[in-house]
Amino acid sequence: MEQGFQCGGFVANMKGASIVSLCVLYLSALVRCYGGQEQDVLEAFINSRRARVSESHDVEDFSTEYSPMYVAPQEGLKDADRILALPGQPAVNFSQYSGYVTIDPAAGRALFYWLTESEDSATKPLVLWLNGGPGCSSIGAGALTELGPFRVNPDGKTLWYNNNAWNNLANIIFLESPAGVGFSYSNTSSDYITGDKKTAADSYIFLVNWLERFPEYKIRDFYITGESYAGHYVPQLADLILKNNKITNQTVINLKGIAIGNAYIDDEDQPKGSFDYLWTHALISDEIHQGIVENCNMSYDANVTQVCGDYLNQAYTARGHIYPYDIYAPWCTSSSNSSSVPRFDPCSSQYVSVYLNTPEVQKALHANVTGILGPWSNCNGYVGNHWQDIPVTVLPVIKELMASGIRVWIYSGDTDRAVTVTTTRYSLSKLGSLVKTPWYPWYSLGEVGGYVVEYQNITFVTVRGSGHFVPSYQPERALAMFSSFLEGKLPPGSK
Repeated sequence: MEQGFQCGGFVANMKGASIVSLCVLYLSALVRCYGGQEQDVLEAFINSRRARVSESHDVEDFSTEYSPMYVAPQEGLKDADRILALPGQPAVNFSQYSGYVTIDPAAGRALFYWLTESEDSATKPLVLWLNGGPGCSSIGAGALTELGPFRVNPDGKTLWYNNNAWNNLANIIFLESPAGVGFSYSNTSSDYITGDKKTAADSYIFLVNWLERFPEYKIRDFYITGESYAGHYVPQLADLILKNNKITNQTVINLKGIAIGNAYIDDEDQPKGSFDYLWTHALISDEIHQGIVENCNMSYDANVTQVCGDYLNQAYTARGHIYPYDIYAPWCTSSSNSSSVPRFDPCSSQYVSVYLNTPEVQKALHANVTGILGPWSNCNGYVGNHWQDIPVTVLPVIKELMASGIRVWIYSGDTDRAVTVTTTRYSLSKLGSLVKTPWYPWYSLGEVGGYVVEYQNITFVTVRGSGHFVPSYQPERALAMFSSFLEGKLPPGSK
């Protein structure tokens, strides 16, 4: 996908486009092509979505998306969702469940989930994990390439156990949201034209019904985590939960905190942070960076001039063809799964695709029970191209969550260039929160795991040597950070 992309070339074809809208849309196209899958979808994505970017900051009406809210009897469905064993799965001592939760019976809309419990599940909190995109799968990414208990071997048929899975510490729900993503579906085609508000509302309805199916979790401490465009999903869903806890007679969800990684939060910070990151990491020259600083207005509604477009083109050319989610990682090639490849296998998403498109696997997961057209895909380009509402910033929502008293953490893998650590630091400065614990190095397994600064009501953590998908690249450090988050303690400042 990325080969052949010239930012300035597209600017020339987009009269009235702003640098922010261009680069945000470019980022979103990258996210939908997770794992280096080379799909030339950018131009179509820009044409279909640039007119739909919204400047609205309002989330007050999320709770009115569905009235009255759909809640259905769930007796017997938990037992039906139990996974006996997945094909090629190693033996484990924890329970798994997966299946569908109906959101709207009239539309035929249902969301797919996979729960991986802890071995001592009754003593552990409940955590919801959301991947972003928008339009990408939490099963294919989060569960099977990041923090889940299993990873797929290169044969696409067998699984290996992830010792650093987050279900060592919590019961984890992976949710494919919205409808059209992964195995989630609707019988009403218009449901695939969606956006932030409907996604938050559907996820909330999912949770209320899921807790009826699993009533033992109703009073359990609950956390929401996710990455990338989940920088929108997670705060918006958390905000909706807190509001509905006050105004509805439905289940009160015991929300204790949120954690979002390499989070897409603020449109104006995205391009500025991206180009400053490229420069500070020696990926573009001083001259190109200075040209962007002097000639490109990063305000949301500022148009791209020809001079600015020329410098953007130079930046993308100078940067070269590097993996968007980890500036030091290799691309997926025929030799990527050899012993010469460090850390995370960049072809993992391809192994996952083979595995999840195996009929026996889908049967074991209770997935694709309605015969969804086409193969399972990690990201749904149609959903991403037809996204309807995208607030310019979710910082006002994050401020509300900070004021609510729940735990709010933002973390960044520091080798990601899709949503850079620089971008996140610019967004944090806009919150205006005072420093409570100054910046310091934290440690994992005797080495610096990253850096942390605690502000009033929000904590920022970096994970050293990690790209966009933090648990994939640094699993031990990610698990150590997650443990600190759940405990409500800062990561350890000594070996």
